[in-house]
Amino acid sequence: MPTHPTQLAIVSDVHGNVTAFEAVLADIDARGIERIVNLGDVVGKGPRGSEAVKLSRQRCAVTVRGNWDSFISDEAIELGPDTQWTREELTSDDLEWLAGLPGSLDLRVSGRHVRLFHASQVSEFHRVRRQHTSEEFRAMFTNTDFTGHGPCPTVVGYGDIHRTYLETNEGLTLFNAGSVGNHLDAPTASYAVLTGELDGSAPGPFGIEFVRVPYDIEAEVAAARDLGLPDVELYAVELREGVYRGDQRRRGG
Repeated sequence: MPTHPTQLAIVSDVHGNVTAFEAVLADIDARGIERIVNLGDVVGKGPRGSEAVKLSRQRCAVTVRGNWDSFISDEAIELGPDTQWTREELTSDDLEWLAGLPGSLDLRVSGRHVRLFHASQVSEFHRVRRQHTSEEFRAMFTNTDFTGHGPCPTVVGYGDIHRTYLETNEGLTLFNAGSVGNHLDAPTASYAVLTGELDGSAPGPFGIEFVRVPYDIEAEVAAARDLGLPDVELYAVELREGVYRGDQRRRGG
């Protein structure tokens, strides 16, 4: 008897932007999607990391570890004033939860091995950009000590670069879910939806869709100002214009 496909929402890079996260969660609810996976960087950059952690714990079936989650929660690492502000906004329970997040997640969807992680198969700190080499592309589907040594995936999804894309080559599919809260490709929150038979071993229909969700950017900027977020003007330009704060500093903005 044929099964009805189900959907899995893939969110990433909330970065403490609760206004965007709530808008995305409302859109996911409106679509009737019940299972959500978060690809990390729950905290950092935005003003409400603790609330973002709370929402991820409540709503996401699994959250994997992002680079910000890792270094913010490692209290042996000395931080600068801006990132220290982020750490101090979190509770001890938030920090413990972030420190305990897994590095990756493997799933079966319509007979395909799907692997999800924050940045790459190497670690949450090793970045693979949208413009990458064929060697970097193939490497994303390999096993490492970071991912574990189960069946190699044929579909890989990740976050980290804050830009959505999908690439299929040599029977392999690589996609980036973009960013919920620190989008650098368009002034809207983004997430991905996988459609297929979750936990299904038999080959079947499979789809990947990108969703863009508008939200009140000015309300988020106002909240950041009210809460005393350092570098709030750089944050505002990131959200309004999609210009990374490092680029703003280099151009003197």
